[in-house]
Amino acid sequence: MNLIVTCARHLEGDTEDELIDILDELGDSDVKISVSSMSGIITAETKLDPIQVVRKMKEMLLDEPWSIRYCLRVIPIERVIETGIEEIEKTISSMSNQIEEKESYRILIEKRNSDISSKEVITKVANKIKNKVSLDFPDKIILIEILGIVTGISIIKKSDILSLEKTKRSMSD
Repeated sequence: MNLIVTCARHLEGDTEDELIDILDELGDSDVKISVSSMSGIITAETKLDPIQVVRKMKEMLLDEPWSIRYCLRVIPIERVIETGIEEIEKTISSMSNQIEEKESYRILIEKRNSDISSKEVITKVANKIKNKVSLDFPDKIILIEILGIVTGISIIKKSDILSLEKTKRSMSD
């Protein structure tokens, strides 16, 4: 998986169709989509760059606000690993070069079907990264998406996550 998509409960089928159409339009007609056992969560494996997919979807929304109805949030994932504190710590440590020396960061954890301690993960990861932490205006977000036994990790800018509601709200400002 390299995309996690959230949708309203019981609209996974419509969301899946919408996502297939969008990714087909962007150039991937062979996307693999899984509806997870967690209500309102779909994962997708696309051959396209997941961060570029989010950027293009934002452009689509700005051009035609009605073109995306079911995909509420689209989250790009750079690495997928087995859920475990040591594994998460090791993976982020190997990716931390994506945060430049002068950049600040924050750790964001979204947990579903897991009892791993968020506090413990944050402590272990933060100990590995020497950059300044900024909870309000970080340059980069270390995103840890725990979906039961698998975890998706990305180091991205806040703007690299598509939130349908926030994007539409910013259009009306």
